[in-house]
Amino acid sequence: MSFADVLIVGGGHGGAQAALALRQRGFEGRIVMIAREAWLPYERPPLSKDYLAGTRPFEKMLIRPEKYWADRSVDIRTRCAVVSIAPQLRSVELSDGSRLDYHTLIWAAGGDPRRLPCEGADLDGVHSIRTRGDVDRIRAQLDGGVRQVAVIGGGYIGLEAAAVFRTMGLPVTVIEREDRVLSRVAGAELSEFYEAEHRRQGVDLLLGHEVEALRGDDQGRVRAVALADGGEIEADLVIAGIGIVPAVGPLLSAGAAGTNGVDVDEFCRTSLDDTYAIGDCAAHANAYAQNKVIRLESVQNATDMATTVAKHLTGERVPYDTIPWFWSNQYDLRLQTVGFSSEDDEAILRGDPESRSFSVVYLRDGRVAAVDCVNATRDYAQGRRLIEAQSEPDRDALRLRQIQHRRDHTCSTTTPGPHRSPVRAQVTPVGCLRP
Repeated sequence: MSFADVLIVGGGHGGAQAALALRQRGFEGRIVMIAREAWLPYERPPLSKDYLAGTRPFEKMLIRPEKYWADRSVDIRTRCAVVSIAPQLRSVELSDGSRLDYHTLIWAAGGDPRRLPCEGADLDGVHSIRTRGDVDRIRAQLDGGVRQVAVIGGGYIGLEAAAVFRTMGLPVTVIEREDRVLSRVAGAELSEFYEAEHRRQGVDLLLGHEVEALRGDDQGRVRAVALADGGEIEADLVIAGIGIVPAVGPLLSAGAAGTNGVDVDEFCRTSLDDTYAIGDCAAHANAYAQNKVIRLESVQNATDMATTVAKHLTGERVPYDTIPWFWSNQYDLRLQTVGFSSEDDEAILRGDPESRSFSVVYLRDGRVAAVDCVNATRDYAQGRRLIEAQSEPDRDALRLRQIQHRRDHTCSTTTPGPHRSPVRAQVTPVGCLRP
């Protein structure tokens, strides 16, 4: 059959959730999902963590087993991609040469790893971490023996991978062009903590360094990373973690509005009729980012956008308005982030980073805008509530320092010590935060 009532392009978290939510809401039309990979929809966060480490089998990463999709009449076509879209005809051309007509199109194609813009980027031994296939190739190389790992990029993916490799006992160098890690997603206090932690774990962390080229041997295998300052880092395995390029080419070619991704409204609708976009590739005005048009590369964003679309298609007009949250596991540290912070926010350090359990609260115009929590789940839960409530916390309470841990989290006052800037302070656990 060459017709779908709802055609979902993309077999990741967003595409899977769109199909699940439609069926859960009683949608009975034909659903077809187009997936570029060979596998059924699976969880992506473990790729740079448990799956890379070999501690989680792929079967445990499947979002749903094969029978689940079959029982709900979701037709998943793997190893397939959309080549072009004819929006007036409501038809797509597929990579196998066939055409598929649709009534409604949900674009959930995510993005592709950004390639290193330098000589040697295509050498054997240079990898990204985006799919199961990527990690399978890395693990195969590890099985063959690796002497030195270089990670290019100090974001979540790069640092998570570095932590896994160090846990394996491999020498690791992380190269970051900015002057701190996590510069796009976290404040300076959190960056400093993770820099210190990775160095403590034995990572050679190079900040403010540009990669000029990758050098290879006579067999076409990577052997070193050449830096712009003339330095050279030996490496026979290189991980490139420098972001993604939104996979929206066919949509934009068909006339959809967008530049960095595809533009969507509050219901995730593109400028094309009966065409939605969700997840990493969808650029939207986000209320928690001061209504800036942004793309969010997170599982939470993909699944919540998918639910918004499913509701819209089944008669419930509920705008996408979910507070963003993220998480990252590195070594024994669990980072949980909720909300958006900016360089202009007031940052308040809660607890002691030396204890490996602390939080950073970000205030914007006196209200809680974001919270970064390291091994501090209670802080995360309460911080989320304060953001949702647009609360103005008691500043005196925020600036109190904890003398010692107390089971009742009673606040005890001391005089704050010196800080890096006038807006930084150490405070008690979030249990003392009051809306």
